[in-house]
Amino acid sequence: MAMALIWTGMVTVSILCGLLTGRGPEVAAAAMEGAQAAVELCISMLGILCLWMGVMEVMRRCGLAEKLSRLLRPLLRLLYPEFREDQAVMDAVSANFSANLLGLGNAATPLGIDAVRRMSRRSPGVASDDMCTLVVCNTASIQLLPTTVASVRAAAGSAAPFDILPAVWLASLISVTVGLSAAKLMARLWRR
Repeated sequence: MAMALIWTGMVTVSILCGLLTGRGPEVAAAAMEGAQAAVELCISMLGILCLWMGVMEVMRRCGLAEKLSRLLRPLLRLLYPEFREDQAVMDAVSANFSANLLGLGNAATPLGIDAVRRMSRRSPGVASDDMCTLVVCNTASIQLLPTTVASVRAAAGSAAPFDILPAVWLASLISVTVGLSAAKLMARLWRR
């Protein structure tokens, strides 16, 4: 609700400023051009996103997602000690982590929401340290294959949409390290 009010306010202020400065036709033209570009980008990305969502579903059905989950389990037990014995939570977190590794932010979001819902059963109405850690990991995720970014680059006409891999790996590793360090530091400071 708050975001709807913010966006509505921004659009209203923009239109009013355009009208008051005598640039109403330019604002209208820019709005139409922006809307058209947004629809074109969404349609061009749709195929690539469907492909990677399908890859995730194939991984799940053939058991590869479960194997990846087992591979990630030692790391996830360190990151989420409160839920290390809760298999349902760890599976949800692992699915979220796997989707983020593949750069599927759109697919990772519902999986992250499911993990947080499962975590919140222990402390309703209060965000635990592990829930905050999940939000940090989901937001700053390490991406091995930045498929969403690559699909945007491909839609924009890039000849080599995956040539950004080293930069993405470095940036995501740094962001996760800083985010987790801050989350753990804040958890310790908050307890004091």
